[in-house]
Amino acid sequence: MFEAVGLLTGSPWIYAIVALSVLLDVFLPVLPSGVLVITAATAAAAGSTAATGQIAGSTTVASAAGQVSGEVPSLPALLLCAATASVLGDLAAYRLARRGGEKLDRAIARSRRLVTAQERLGTALSRGGGLLVVIARFAPAGRSVVSLGAGAAHRRVREFLPWSALAAVAWAGYSVGLGWFGGQWLGATWVGVAVSVVALFAAGSVAAYVMRRPAPKPA
Repeated sequence: MFEAVGLLTGSPWIYAIVALSVLLDVFLPVLPSGVLVITAATAAAAGSTAATGQIAGSTTVASAAGQVSGEVPSLPALLLCAATASVLGDLAAYRLARRGGEKLDRAIARSRRLVTAQERLGTALSRGGGLLVVIARFAPAGRSVVSLGAGAAHRRVREFLPWSALAAVAWAGYSVGLGWFGGQWLGATWVGVAVSVVALFAAGSVAAYVMRRPAPKPA
């Protein structure tokens, strides 16, 4: 198992796999894109530590990668890859919902979450406060709900895109940061990865709670 993950994180293909996972999880929220980003960032942290001679002993994510290819992921490239794929995925869902036609409109109308998201998002964007888009990026399936909701409500792309880009950078930075600091503080072992993933899920739980709260009534 360590060798298999090492083969993944130690290969240049890790960027393509992360990008594809992040791009598609707007349609398939079950894809473990956050876990992939954290694991790759942990390998990068371990590679940096190993380069200074501070890692020895037990098998780690990065040492398994090094046994295969001698390479670890580049942190800036990983951050850029995850953020770009996130924006492109949001835009794909937004465009699909905007051009979806009557069938998609009826399907969205049957979803209470999507209808509520449309109402809250429309109010937020019209007031120039699309922070809901950023918060939703961390919530389970929140990205899908908001992107589809914005498209179905025919919000202008210039209203939605800047907030989507901010959400992508915030999410990618948080995920990469968790993997990096988890690897630095706890060691690039599966314990470090697990703690970082728990922290990512904790942020998602908080974001989901915020999204479920009723929208504030206008004064």
